[in-house]
Amino acid sequence: MCDTLAIRDGGAVWFAKNSDREPDEPQHVERHAPVRGDKAATLRCTHIEIAQVPNRRGVIISRPAWMWGAEMGVNDAGVAIGNEAVFGKSVLKRGAALLGMDLVRLGLERAVSAAEACEAIVTLLETHGQGGPAGYRNKAFRYDNSFLIADGREIWKLETAGREWALQRLRDRAVISNTYTITDDFHRASAPPPGGDFKTAHEAFFMPRLACAAARIALNEAGLDEGAGAISLGRLAALMRRHAKGDGFSGGSNRDVCMHARPPLRPSATTASMIVRLKPAHPPLAAFTATPAPCLSLFKPAGFSGAWTALDESLWARGEALRARAARDKAFRAAVRESLAGAEVAVFAGMQGDDLSGAEAAARDWTRRWL
Repeated sequence: MCDTLAIRDGGAVWFAKNSDREPDEPQHVERHAPVRGDKAATLRCTHIEIAQVPNRRGVIISRPAWMWGAEMGVNDAGVAIGNEAVFGKSVLKRGAALLGMDLVRLGLERAVSAAEACEAIVTLLETHGQGGPAGYRNKAFRYDNSFLIADGREIWKLETAGREWALQRLRDRAVISNTYTITDDFHRASAPPPGGDFKTAHEAFFMPRLACAAARIALNEAGLDEGAGAISLGRLAALMRRHAKGDGFSGGSNRDVCMHARPPLRPSATTASMIVRLKPAHPPLAAFTATPAPCLSLFKPAGFSGAWTALDESLWARGEALRARAARDKAFRAAVRESLAGAEVAVFAGMQGDDLSGAEAAARDWTRRWL
């Protein structure tokens, strides 16, 4: 399960995603430099090999540790992508192709705009198909994918069912979760869907309802409408931490944007989160938790220049240890949450310019204290 949103505000497009996966699945934030003139003929993705391209964008991605692809990320051209599991009638039941996470990373590596990323993903989908084991431990878990794709000028929604797809361009905002949302309002599609409605033609009945996907879309839509002033890193961080009722540890449900696992009916937990500001002619402004449970996690700066010190791979395991202690100790949980407000004021203040050193120092101070 996951939730992703994008909104245009103040001359920029803001993008945020929570990645909900199996609760013990590590997820790492990584920066990969741009590549020019690569002579490799093929690329090994999570399950299959495909043709490689010689030139690729630099990317910052949040990647489940066992797979090649990414849950979410941003590239150095200012394109952000996140995907959602959707449950179609034509999901690949046997064999393997490209995972939705592979398509996220490939779109980031191969595009300089949101529209170009849409075309790259569509071409790869039609060429190679999608599907295969997508769970960390649960290798029977398979699904199709929807994508939110944005740059500083445009927001696109791409929904898929097998090799079929539909594209919708959004004017000001988009919110997606684990359900199809494109009906007859697509701009382009691989083929006319039966009855003219992409969602009705392709969506299975049970899983979107078990996942309470429509309720989470409604919670994020309401959150975007609440509050005064411009969209900011702080406002979006608050949205990514929302619980429909209770604090996630008590009163939690599949309606929560910040999800805490309680199997069997709630098998997923939010294992990583990302917020990005995309503004034309400016480098992307990005913050990742690199740790599970955003309600207990600091959003930490991530840039394409400078040292890479704040987001090492050991963070996720330390964040999981913090979450486990918070689950047992209500007073500790409250102390962590209280500390986030002050720390993020300093972090986000330090992210207003191109020099992230102040923001990184504030993030390191909080991390040393709590992780």
